[in-house]
Amino acid sequence: MLKKSGPQQSELEMVTIASLVPADHLLRKIDAAIDFTFIHERVAPLYCPDNGRPALDPVVLFKMLFIGYLFGVRSERQLMREIQVNVAYRWFLGLRLTDKVADASTLSQNRRRRFTDSTIYQDIFDEIVLRAIQGGLVEGTVLYTDSTHLKANANKNKYDLAMVAKSRADYLDALDEAIDGDRAAHGKKPLKAQEREPEIKETKVSRTDPDAGYMVRDGKPKGFFYLDHRTVDRKHAIITDSFVTPGNVHDSIPYLGRLDRQRERFGLDVRAVGLDAGYDTAGICKGLEDRGIEGVIAYWPSAHRPGYLRKRDFHYEAELNGYRCPQGQLLAYATTNRDGYREYKSDPAICRVCPLLASCTSSANATKVVTRHVWQDAKEHVRANRLTPWGKRIYERRKETVERSFADAKQLHGHRYARMRGIKKATEQCLLAAACQNMKKIALILARIDPSAGKTGLKSLFRSISRFIASMIETNPISSSINA
Repeated sequence: MLKKSGPQQSELEMVTIASLVPADHLLRKIDAAIDFTFIHERVAPLYCPDNGRPALDPVVLFKMLFIGYLFGVRSERQLMREIQVNVAYRWFLGLRLTDKVADASTLSQNRRRRFTDSTIYQDIFDEIVLRAIQGGLVEGTVLYTDSTHLKANANKNKYDLAMVAKSRADYLDALDEAIDGDRAAHGKKPLKAQEREPEIKETKVSRTDPDAGYMVRDGKPKGFFYLDHRTVDRKHAIITDSFVTPGNVHDSIPYLGRLDRQRERFGLDVRAVGLDAGYDTAGICKGLEDRGIEGVIAYWPSAHRPGYLRKRDFHYEAELNGYRCPQGQLLAYATTNRDGYREYKSDPAICRVCPLLASCTSSANATKVVTRHVWQDAKEHVRANRLTPWGKRIYERRKETVERSFADAKQLHGHRYARMRGIKKATEQCLLAAACQNMKKIALILARIDPSAGKTGLKSLFRSISRFIASMIETNPISSSINA
């Protein structure tokens, strides 16, 4: 029977906010899995204990931010409008249906005045990781690292050219020691002692966001970006580290330092790592070897000049400390340069009459030079790992772990664009987004293990309502007279 519905919005109903939130809602699962009271302890030094106006509960403040990242609400003004009308959000924040929602400026002013120079975002991220470790959701033996770009809020056509020092790799001191040791082993004088000065390069600097880096990569868009260097664990792809750099910083530069931080901060017993070709450097391979960690790194083919012999056509003979060319000549060791490469040079008298000279070298003195890094043995060991059955299994998991983590971040959590300007605020965004992804994963995994965990609060609430209604009936004189 066709029937018209009447206006019912003004009817008085006896409901509780908890009864309006579905039992399987994501926020219920997160609330059941994670206790956020630790935030009070972390932010207590940032508040005055006995003076000033009463502040918004910091747990509520950060829960508001979590909601924005969990559900991809990029605008904080829009976030407050969503909290105003969304019952599940109000329940998660502990607000009643009639409670006033804080203004969006409350978030921005707290960020600018109170949290800008604090470590609160890193502390929150670390605490969530520790909860995952305590719950057995992090294995810590195999880690995957990669980076993704976030477009900075800056016009790529508005920039100034400036001479800027390039980022310095964190293994250069160890490389200097290796160079000196290698030269001494070959009877060469040590290089003149001089501090490694950072390379100065003309770079585009944004007028809008000077912290962003102008990124130029094959297959990537050009412009001002930030890079989120993220590490995830193999077991459930829990994110164990997130570190932000400008978009023109190479992936390999901060890697070893961030790996050490995870091992120290979380006590992870890392035994293997899976990395893409951007990390295929001698410095990283040697760093992994020194730490007793097996690396599985994709191979990046070296540049080849068409019409000339490849480097692999020259075979290294360790016992003779030289390279054997296709014609049988031994290229002997000559020196070790400041960049850490041993130079092996041919005899020009032999090369001038060689039938392969035209396809071997174009040098004016008919001398072929082949280089080998002082840490090349470590690099070749890592490349051999990639071809083993266990190495192939480890590398195959990259797309299911770190690549999937980035895909979810971009598609569901607003990770395509930097929401604010400046590297500190980009760091805040990446840490909170990673923390929320971890919360979501922890909650969903625990809900599968114990499906009743998220419903406990709802069941106890219904019992409380039933007892309340029963007591009202018993004490109500009208109902008593009816019963009589």
